[in-house]
Amino acid sequence: MPSVSDPAVKVENLEVSFRTTADRPSIRGLGSSLPGRRGKVNGTVVEALRGISFDVQRGSVYGVIGRNGAGKSTMFRAVAGILSPTGGQVTTSGRVTPLLTVGLGFNRELSGYENILLGGLALGLKTDEVKNHHEEIVQFSELGPAIMHPMRTYSSGMFSRLAFSVATHLDPEIVLIDEALSAGDAAFKKKSQSKILDMCSSDTTVMIVSHGLEVVKNLADRALWLDKGLVKMEGTTEDVIGNYLEHLAVEANATSMEDM
Repeated sequence: MPSVSDPAVKVENLEVSFRTTADRPSIRGLGSSLPGRRGKVNGTVVEALRGISFDVQRGSVYGVIGRNGAGKSTMFRAVAGILSPTGGQVTTSGRVTPLLTVGLGFNRELSGYENILLGGLALGLKTDEVKNHHEEIVQFSELGPAIMHPMRTYSSGMFSRLAFSVATHLDPEIVLIDEALSAGDAAFKKKSQSKILDMCSSDTTVMIVSHGLEVVKNLADRALWLDKGLVKMEGTTEDVIGNYLEHLAVEANATSMEDM
């Protein structure tokens, strides 16, 4: 068994690449009435992650920031085991609970109440384990009578509430949250952040990807800044966010000078 000092997540030289495809245009001979042929041709190789390495300590909150396309969600999917790395490796010490996709494991035709069990089973838990927390999840989600309605009637915010409630109340060990805290009203966001801190006091490890830097600043002990598939910086949350904002300001100033 891993010791308390072992990292909950260890990422070593992680690489993820994939090849895009493009449509082959229709080919018609001049004056020909034969239909053209279409197909797929090889596109370009996209290197989504290039040699990413970092550790996440047990019972900590770890933030991941960066622009769209930086590789944040790709990295999370690799940590969750949803995406196979092209190179390097990911080692996790504990059950990984991903909130990468709102409503992961849910059936839109079933009610929110029924989907609590379905979502728990999708996370690898047994029926009895989910039922022990069922009413607690219902109360935390604050969905009221809507908990008995089909989830196809839910807004994205309602989906996020239920997904977060399910994932964080089923004795998680490592939780991956990708923008799940961006939905919902201010009161629910505050309650969700308090829940995360409570989990960490019980040795639960949390990784958060968010464009909301305040969320990362308020919760994370350390942070990772990704840029175009590379680690731009890793360190204390204050230092990483400070350098990230300074970088954005310099770029914005350079752009405004070019437009003059």
